[in-house]
Amino acid sequence: MELWIPITLAAAFLQNVRSGVQRHLKGVMGTTGATFVRFGFGMPFAVILVLLLHFGTGYEFPAISVRFLIWIFVGGLAQIAATFLLVHLFSFRNFAVATAYSRTEPAMAAVFGLIFLREGVALTTLLAIAICVFGVMLISVARTNVSFLGLFTGLAHRNALIGLLSGALFGLAAISYRGASLALGGPNFLMQASVTLAFVIVLQSILLAAWMIFREPKQFELVRRAWKPSLLVGIAGAGASLGWFTAMTLQNAAVVKALAQVEMLFAFGTSVFLFMERINRTEIGGCVLIVAGIVVMMVLKVR
Repeated sequence: MELWIPITLAAAFLQNVRSGVQRHLKGVMGTTGATFVRFGFGMPFAVILVLLLHFGTGYEFPAISVRFLIWIFVGGLAQIAATFLLVHLFSFRNFAVATAYSRTEPAMAAVFGLIFLREGVALTTLLAIAICVFGVMLISVARTNVSFLGLFTGLAHRNALIGLLSGALFGLAAISYRGASLALGGPNFLMQASVTLAFVIVLQSILLAAWMIFREPKQFELVRRAWKPSLLVGIAGAGASLGWFTAMTLQNAAVVKALAQVEMLFAFGTSVFLFMERINRTEIGGCVLIVAGIVVMMVLKVR
């Protein structure tokens, strides 16, 4: 088994943990504060990891180039903007279809990877990505009155276009992080991914902290009061991001993001076995499609 596969699975699991705790924090401190803790509390761990790799293992710090910094800036802003648009969708009554379109991230990453990194993917890989994406889209509308046809007829609606833009920005962020890591050129994939993560998370923490200072200063006190669960979000979030960045240093970002849809299976496992919730036929069908897409990728040995 190629190394990027278990790394991606571990990252998906940690992201599921982070998302679960973060949903709880949204009720305590609001969207902005819950978003900030993901980066602010994860930043120390990302920086410490780079220092441990340098002083503990002797890995050299990679040379920081202008190209690397540009990729970091683009990726960091794209991820924040994509998250903002996704949260913005929740203010609309009928946001399910739009949220489904935001799940097109792997397909968008494949397009941007071809445009900016000159990285093509095989037709079998595109098929696997399409199967996974459609499975996730089905799950997104499974508990609504949206029909199978509604996934496509709703494309012209404003909310759906916002969802597509969110998915595009998430895809752009993914290939930007791969571009940044590859731009370092060494000394090895782990150091490249760790340095990329440290730069990104510091940038995003500064930007969100600045926003809170000028727009929502009361959030800092709410964050301070909930520092224990926030710390868990930071650790899980930093671990998940390190996994994504490492996997995307080793493999095409679109392929990694397609396999990352396994996070939905972890989420359903949590719902069924921990919270004893029931899932309907459409959700089961979506899960089957995700598994089918992953099997296609693994069996046909994607590149």
